[in-house]
Amino acid sequence: MKIAVFSDVHGNRHALEMVLQDIAVRNPDLTVCLGDLVGYNAFPSEVVRLIRENGIATVIGNYDDAIANSRMVCGCDYKDVKAAELGIKSITWTVENTGPEEKEFLRSLPDKLLSKLGGYQVLFVHGSPRKLNEYLFEDTTAGDVLAMMQDASADVLICGHTHLPYHRVIEGRHVINVGSVGKPKHGDPDAVYALVEFNGGVQTKFIKVPYDHEAAARAVENAGLPKEFAAILRTGRG
Repeated sequence: MKIAVFSDVHGNRHALEMVLQDIAVRNPDLTVCLGDLVGYNAFPSEVVRLIRENGIATVIGNYDDAIANSRMVCGCDYKDVKAAELGIKSITWTVENTGPEEKEFLRSLPDKLLSKLGGYQVLFVHGSPRKLNEYLFEDTTAGDVLAMMQDASADVLICGHTHLPYHRVIEGRHVINVGSVGKPKHGDPDAVYALVEFNGGVQTKFIKVPYDHEAAARAVENAGLPKEFAAILRTGRG
């Protein structure tokens, strides 16, 4: 059993198209998206349509919830006042530039998926089993993560939201963060997603996918979005 999992596209059509092409070549048994389809980048409706057209199983992200319900707060952990101001600009622009059918689709998404894969109970969420906007970093307290997984009866927890990929094992249970396709924070502009194999164990390979990040950055600028969002695409440092 081999699955492809990606997250945090954030309106980056250029990155998503290349990731979907890469996934198709690798022919996984299942593809899952962990939400945050929209926000920050210039193509929110186009990204939602690509996900729908490809029939990809998807959970809702905190940004999806904010845009679908026209909330001005997405629950993001802004570092400072400037970051909060930029976040509000992103939400405002994305609410105005996401179509009604796309918003309806976002509202329809579940907050989690639980599947039996390769003999493991696998839980897919955006942030954590508790909340859409809870960050599970690689150094999150092991006891806290273990308690969440026990409560959810999960052997493997696959999440996004932090935009930083990792695979961590805690007392025999696996936590996998798949990183970000469309708003990378891992230090280079490439999109990243995870291939997870269940074959007598759990193995994860993080796949970096080059794409035309300069075209994506120019689209952000041409849309009138903050220049800081274009800089993230050019550097991979969100």
